[in-house]
Amino acid sequence: MKDIQGKAAFITGGASGIGLGIATAVASAGMKVMLADLREDSLAEAARTLSAKGADVETVVVDVSDRSAMAAAAQATVDRFGPVELVVANAAVGMIGRVRDASFDDWDWSNSVNIGGVVNAIQSFLPILRQQGHGHFAATSSMAGINPLPHGGLYSVQKAAVMAMMEALCAELADEAVEISVICPGMTRTNARETMKLRPERYADHGIRVSMPSAPPPDAPPMPNPMDFAMDPLELGQRVLRGLLAGDLHILTHAEFEDEIRDGFETILAAMPSDRFPAPPPGASSPPGMNFGVYANALARRKAAAS
Repeated sequence: MKDIQGKAAFITGGASGIGLGIATAVASAGMKVMLADLREDSLAEAARTLSAKGADVETVVVDVSDRSAMAAAAQATVDRFGPVELVVANAAVGMIGRVRDASFDDWDWSNSVNIGGVVNAIQSFLPILRQQGHGHFAATSSMAGINPLPHGGLYSVQKAAVMAMMEALCAELADEAVEISVICPGMTRTNARETMKLRPERYADHGIRVSMPSAPPPDAPPMPNPMDFAMDPLELGQRVLRGLLAGDLHILTHAEFEDEIRDGFETILAAMPSDRFPAPPPGASSPPGMNFGVYANALARRKAAAS
């Protein structure tokens, strides 16, 4: 995805936060943008912001968990802009809570958006990209999809699923001109907590109870606001754009997690048995592992994009 000037992008959850940050970055690079979101007022404000910067932007109100609505949004994007070069399945709900506490409604709602929204984007847009013979499909996972949050099991499970979906697609489309990326942000200044207000009434049974910390002593220093250390979505958008242009499968935006990621993978490798099964005959080499080449293919694409 090198020549993006004048090409079209479709971004879910595009009215604010990470989605708007990505939209701003790709629009600044010359792309036309279709913003998709559930909140009509936020979409209108986002469109005004981008239009004021000279972007060619359109909006569509869509619930990403609604299959027919996503299909209609895909058609509306093609009707408005023609071929779609970039699709970013970014919309999610910030369901923070432990697996052990979750009700069926907690699972059903958050799964329908955080996993189902990506599935619906795949079903609606991937055939378009494959038929036109080019394009880039990206989905937003999270650092929580690599190293699970102890207090955010549902979210971690769902973001890990998004990562696996993109890795699987990367392997499946290795021989096609459709590129795949999975975006793994760390803490970013978003309104993720506000998404809980969008929970439909049919998923009203809350199993998760988020307990608030007890009040600190009067003489205690003020607690830092985590958002003070979070990345600006506009900065994140630029980092995502660089990853897209480089053809990266995994787009990681927060370098401070390097040691944590390394610890996680070293823990996995430390559990690896040293003996192969079945054991090779005397004099023969060990049988190969079941490596389908997803990472090798991703690395090859990155090298090709850099050349």
